[in-house]
Amino acid sequence: MNINQRLEELREVMRREHLAAFIFPSTDPHQGEYVPDHWKGREFISGFNGSAGTAVVTMTSAALWTDSRYFLAAAEQLKGTEFQLMKEKMEDTPTIAEWIGKECGAGAEVALDGMVNATNSVRELIADLRKQGGITLRTNLDPLAQIWRDRPPIPKNPVEIYPLAYAGEAASVKIGRIRQELRKLHADGMLMAALDDIAWTLNLRGTDVHCNPVFVSYLLISSSAVTLYINKEKLTPEIINYLKGEGVGVDAYENVQKGLKSYFEYNILFDPNEVNYTLFKAVTREVIEEESPVKRMKTVKNDTEIAGFKQAMLKDGIAMVKFLYWLDKQLAEGEMLTECSAAEKLMSLRAEQPLFRGISFDTIAGYEAHGAIVHYEATPETDIPLKPKGFLLLDSGAQYLDGTTDITRTIALGPVTEEQRKVYTLVLKGHIQIERCKFPNGSKGTQLDCLARKDMWREGLNYLHGTGHGVGSYLNVHEGPHQIRMEWKPAPLVAGMTITDEPGLYLAGKFGVRIENTLLITPYMETEFGKFLQFESLTLCPIDKSPILKEMLLPEEIDWLNDYHQHVFEALSPRLDEGEMEWLKEACAPL
Repeated sequence: MNINQRLEELREVMRREHLAAFIFPSTDPHQGEYVPDHWKGREFISGFNGSAGTAVVTMTSAALWTDSRYFLAAAEQLKGTEFQLMKEKMEDTPTIAEWIGKECGAGAEVALDGMVNATNSVRELIADLRKQGGITLRTNLDPLAQIWRDRPPIPKNPVEIYPLAYAGEAASVKIGRIRQELRKLHADGMLMAALDDIAWTLNLRGTDVHCNPVFVSYLLISSSAVTLYINKEKLTPEIINYLKGEGVGVDAYENVQKGLKSYFEYNILFDPNEVNYTLFKAVTREVIEEESPVKRMKTVKNDTEIAGFKQAMLKDGIAMVKFLYWLDKQLAEGEMLTECSAAEKLMSLRAEQPLFRGISFDTIAGYEAHGAIVHYEATPETDIPLKPKGFLLLDSGAQYLDGTTDITRTIALGPVTEEQRKVYTLVLKGHIQIERCKFPNGSKGTQLDCLARKDMWREGLNYLHGTGHGVGSYLNVHEGPHQIRMEWKPAPLVAGMTITDEPGLYLAGKFGVRIENTLLITPYMETEFGKFLQFESLTLCPIDKSPILKEMLLPEEIDWLNDYHQHVFEALSPRLDEGEMEWLKEACAPL
């Protein structure tokens, strides 16, 4: 069944329900960035498979909103369908409510599935639609249950215990700390819906979500009890006993609404950006609306997790250097390589490392013009050969039992143009300025973001994605709420957090450049003006020096690059064979 046939069947349901439009988000009941196939309704109805976007279907039209990472990819995937691409944050792009108002008219009724939309998102949409001539929103319908005939089931993959040797803190201790945080907020309990928060809290991991070691569930915490709502087929007797020992009971996944209705405490904390609208409406007690305290607790890594990150980065650096050495040799010998074969080789080298559990996201291997597609993923249909010239943008990462990695390198495969060298050097300058930054404890990522962009802005250049995101400890590669980006993000930066540094520039139809390390926030100094922090590079991999226009770099930037490369060489060289070590020695030689 093609996209247009799916739209016909959807509209038949809409006719029966007297709906003027239906809205499909990218999210699932847990508001995850990456979702199990069962909840990929937006992809099913539109054909667009990016991680972010919203599809809206009326009786006569269809549109899809997505961000700058996916403008090029979405335009390609929506060809041949009714869907019009709506580029978010562009001046001439209407909001979803404005577009629905124009297409459907005053007084219309539109709908979405309240189970897969966050409470705050639904509230905002209700208010926005009301301004469009009193359009109303219904939240209790899932048309996919009627039209998606071969819909994948909710995953039933087994859950495993995450050893204390890697977690560094028992689940019962974490639950005790969570209760302390709840008391500070005058809350008697909370419903946890974010899958990575649940996995972190309970020291459990799963395989329900592609690349993210989490499992579908809810966790209800009260002052005296903890209940995990999960398909019990996923739990072995060992895990049930483990949970019992940590003070956690188990109930069926589908019983979470019943659990909320029978919740006996005076009040309950809900994170309205995390808990879906249907569950929010099911609560009969007083609701305290606050950000889940677990999010910030999870982002500050303990000593065991930090040690694990460093071990994971060491292994990842070995795999990356082996790959870069191999790539150089293959190109020099005239071997036929493609984006896909390069990505497969890199994954195979990571898989040789101890405690490897998989990739942390789908590898982005974009050669030349494909590198300008920010979240490009090579497929057999789009795969192209690598030539001994131009840029390969390689953004990749791995899940190891002791840590999660995320690294981007832009690699000159041979001669590059002056334009490419200038753009590359601007990106490198931005990367180094973030790495070198010293800042007051509690600073917000937005306050640091312009350091990565200031030299680009002087040239009239910019990028529209964030500069940095948190990274989980054998968890999701994207971890918040702290970020470095232009848009205001109030989450403070504190010691113990991991965060990426990944500025980029993208020239559509030509090439893209991005350079990324994962960093650890550490103490710098304390003065009469307070505590100051700095960044420590966790990533161990040389940054390609060949495209650099040295005259564009400040002395302090050259010093940083040389110091970083010396550190990389000292860490990795004892673990490589003679050929690899000689290659690394040259790659890390002073600029």
